[in-house]
Amino acid sequence: MGVVSYDSEITTPIPPAKMFKAAVLDADNLIPKVLPQAIKSVEVLEGDGGPGTVKLITFGEGSHYKTMKQKVESLDKENLTYCYSIIEGDMLGTTFEKISNEVKIIASPEGGSVCKNTSKYFTIGEVEITEEKIKAGKEKASEMFKAIEAHLLANPDAY
Repeated sequence: MGVVSYDSEITTPIPPAKMFKAAVLDADNLIPKVLPQAIKSVEVLEGDGGPGTVKLITFGEGSHYKTMKQKVESLDKENLTYCYSIIEGDMLGTTFEKISNEVKIIASPEGGSVCKNTSKYFTIGEVEITEEKIKAGKEKASEMFKAIEAHLLANPDAY
């Protein structure tokens, strides 16, 4: 098994605590509303939202994938960090054992926040992951983050 890791950052004018609440704590409700073509629904299969929780995500009609299962590894509301792994689903295919993401939202000097993400792709055997696949993953994450940002800017009293 190999591990390929990459880091990304996205800046936003939204304050860190507000972005964390929307993008992490309420993501199961918010993302299907702001990006229904990407995520149709999120169902908690086991757990209470904290570590160990397993969720079934059903993708929207605009996606190449049908479903995935996600496991919450850690959730720290005080330090605005969240770790989860994609543990099952057609997006893993025969290439990946799992994909883990560690998200941390910090204050930016400009007054908004920076979402720092580290993704780790755990491959089955020795598989080469192309820059193209990594770029596609970064673009999807950025699209989701920007949709949440647009919702918060349009609804300043939310969260």
